[in-house]
Amino acid sequence: MFEDLHDALTGINVLAVVGNIPGPLAAARLRMLGARVVKIEVPSGDPLELASPAWYAQNAAGVEVLRLDLRDEVSRRALFAHVANADVVMTAMRARSVEKLGLTWERLHPRNPRAVLITLSGEAPPHDDRAGHDLTYQARAGTIAPPAMPRTLVGDMAAAERLVAVTLAALYKRERTGMPTHARVNITDCANTFAEPYRHGLTSAGGALGGGLPTYDIYECARGFIALAALEPHFIDRLQTLLGVDDLDRGTLQRTFRQRDASAWERLAEEHDIPLAEVR
Repeated sequence: MFEDLHDALTGINVLAVVGNIPGPLAAARLRMLGARVVKIEVPSGDPLELASPAWYAQNAAGVEVLRLDLRDEVSRRALFAHVANADVVMTAMRARSVEKLGLTWERLHPRNPRAVLITLSGEAPPHDDRAGHDLTYQARAGTIAPPAMPRTLVGDMAAAERLVAVTLAALYKRERTGMPTHARVNITDCANTFAEPYRHGLTSAGGALGGGLPTYDIYECARGFIALAALEPHFIDRLQTLLGVDDLDRGTLQRTFRQRDASAWERLAEEHDIPLAEVR
């Protein structure tokens, strides 16, 4: 994924006091960019390890994992020993836990004036103590169509990518100005950002990318379904030539696509350079 940038963060030490998905995924991305990552877990381990062992192992590869009971004074001393050597301290917890563990900017900055602090919470202050997870953040953002559950963790995945971007920006600012910073990320804002295409009508029912255009839609085939995404005129022209039809209305397209299996349409689309894929 980052083949040409695998050593971009060589020499950067990241201390990640994180669990579940967004924080560990961001830490894994930073490790893939060359950073040395020390991840602090609770004694019982990261909940993701129980829910999805393979994904946990993927994210933990190359990461130094320490399990510490931070209610214990010895464990806290071990934590702050790593703070002293960190370029980045990343936390992912509610505000009350950050305060209780002494992982605030006011407490960390005097211990290590060069470290940047990246804080992940579910929501922005003053609601950064409110309980929640991806499902509740998506519910507030409007990206769920009840009663179906979300197919993926939009808020968590978006937050992980934003954590990486904010961390890199904070490190660049420190490099450019010599001044470290404290940056905050919250999952609610990330989920709301990913909901903007829907909120602005682009992907809502009948929107241009929500079923309003016949050439950007999902169609049933003799076997399976295909996703057609022919927006630009040259793609539309190629599609019309391939199908040999006069009109590209939805009815004509549906009747035509039912004549072959989805996999066959995908092969033909690749041969004619048309954006069409079998739905897997």
